[in-house]
Amino acid sequence: MAGAARPLLSRLLTPNHIAMAAGHSPSPTRRLAHLTRHLLAPSSSSGELSSVGAPAAAAPVRATASKGFAAVLVCIFQDPRGDTRVLLTKRASSLNSHSGEVSLPGGKVEDGDADVKTTALREAEEEIGLDPALVSVVTVLEPFLSKNGLDVTPVIGILSDRSLFNPVLNKDEVEDIFDAPLEMFLKDDNRTTRQRDWMGMTIPVQFFHYETEGKKYVIWGLTAHILTRAAAVVLQRQPSFAELPRPKSAPLGSKH
Repeated sequence: MAGAARPLLSRLLTPNHIAMAAGHSPSPTRRLAHLTRHLLAPSSSSGELSSVGAPAAAAPVRATASKGFAAVLVCIFQDPRGDTRVLLTKRASSLNSHSGEVSLPGGKVEDGDADVKTTALREAEEEIGLDPALVSVVTVLEPFLSKNGLDVTPVIGILSDRSLFNPVLNKDEVEDIFDAPLEMFLKDDNRTTRQRDWMGMTIPVQFFHYETEGKKYVIWGLTAHILTRAAAVVLQRQPSFAELPRPKSAPLGSKH
């Protein structure tokens, strides 16, 4: 897709733009950071847990407070064709929680973490050997609520040169690493929705089916919803399907 029809991220990271940035122009990463901060200002300023494709107020409310905080890294890069892709992992089958599931690198916020950006980058380095120096964080999305009661904040970062990243997997946590086109999380192709029980409520959960290098993966639940939201922000368009609300924590003092 050429010209104005190409997603803005692709245009920003083309060789021509990078060459222009060598002069007095701002770098492509800075321009993207400015754009994403502008796009997210209204949604991120409220501090509420929101859902993909629906205002925070429309999401069902869970009665108890959050059980903790976590962050995940939505690490995007361009392939040789200029398509935007995202790094994903398959969790080790030996784990007690979410074993064998596809996920984004991330984990719980620790006492020594300065912020959620630090958490996401630290966890990515621990899990897949991604050097934080290779990633430019451009924005932080609104938090999502996991089925375990954690407030999970997605951190979007750009890996400007994929060839510099040589994955080193922590086999205790990660079984495999792969990447997928970010655009697929805005399309209804290979997507299904099922009703699942979640802390006494029945909620819609989406599943994306993806195959690469002879391996089949299912990206579902929280990871799928986060990626749909991230894709809408980065690629600047809404999903082709009607995304459904995710649960959120009840605010302090709520009587729900």
